[in-house]
Amino acid sequence: MPTAPSPALPLPSPAILANQHIYSDYFDEDYVRAVDKHLLQLLDRVWFRSKLVGFENYPQRNNPERPLLFASNHSGMAFPWDAMVALSHLLRILPGMYHLPRPLSAPMLSQSVLMNPYLIPNFWKKCGCVDATTLNFETMMYCNDHNLMLYPEGVPGIGKGFNRKYQLQRLATSIIRLGIEHRTDIMPYYTVNGEYLNPYAYSWDWLNKWTKKIGIPFIPVGPIIIMVLLQPWFFYLAYPAKLTFVLGTRIKPYELTEKPPSELTREDYLALSEQVRQQMQTELDAAVRAHGQQPYRWGELWQRIKANWSYFPFFLPFAWPELFREFERQYAERGPEGVDLRLTKPGSWLRMIWRNPFTLTFFIPVLGWIPIAIRGYKGHRIGKSIIN
Repeated sequence: MPTAPSPALPLPSPAILANQHIYSDYFDEDYVRAVDKHLLQLLDRVWFRSKLVGFENYPQRNNPERPLLFASNHSGMAFPWDAMVALSHLLRILPGMYHLPRPLSAPMLSQSVLMNPYLIPNFWKKCGCVDATTLNFETMMYCNDHNLMLYPEGVPGIGKGFNRKYQLQRLATSIIRLGIEHRTDIMPYYTVNGEYLNPYAYSWDWLNKWTKKIGIPFIPVGPIIIMVLLQPWFFYLAYPAKLTFVLGTRIKPYELTEKPPSELTREDYLALSEQVRQQMQTELDAAVRAHGQQPYRWGELWQRIKANWSYFPFFLPFAWPELFREFERQYAERGPEGVDLRLTKPGSWLRMIWRNPFTLTFFIPVLGWIPIAIRGYKGHRIGKSIIN
């Protein structure tokens, strides 16, 4: 018996065709590799000690014409080190950039320099991030050079607070809708111990409402908040949680309903989104039970520090402002082949401070925030069009 033909995939609209410049805007593959080589490999090897579980047989596309949709839970109340480490680790095990997912990130991360690591302009976009707007998401479905990575909880997932750790918030219906329309699969993976990058931090909706007006999606109120005032580099701090990424069960959203996309209503998509959320929550709970009982593993951390002592202090967070800023300076001046941070050479940290005097502001109590804010909000713009 002949098989029924697959439904025709949607063609790009004029708006999508006009928006396809986002494929290459700012994105620099050499920059991605250099960030991994010169920055994240050391931080991961010592501080985060990331582990991939279940990625041995890396997922392949079910539909060669469309990207796979990798989806994970957000780490609440933390700067997105978890996504940086996940992508960096994947880059090291994949055969080529083609397989590496490109992230759809909350627009607030790119709308102010402050939300880029250590005020490096366009850091996220140079690393391949695309603002997670509805139009951008739909446009990226026609970008066959990469798969996609997204956090379908959106900003509420980041700001859910430690009291709701590992509790998936409502998922964006757009991931279900586009998965159905383009007949491509969702590959969930679960970030374990990311909640401990900034533990015991909580949020209040009334406070977040005001901070969003200055481009900060949430304010984590907890032990770290006083140190953020006294030492601005704490704004980007991550505790040494052992990040573990567990691949989940492939989801075929187009098989969850018998209705064609043209007949699905908003209520249908909400119901399907909740069905997927419940499946992901069950798998996330299992991943936490298996890998989240010792989030820091202090003994392992100490062993990694001793084994990499020649790189002191660069694996510790207080040295990251100088490390990132010096990398950016050298990359801008010399290109990817000219970066040479000389991390094991005596006095290298002091030389980085000398070459990047602005980094001293990260260590000035209270008053250091004045120049940081001036530079961080220069040209700031507010945007609200986020996928839902």
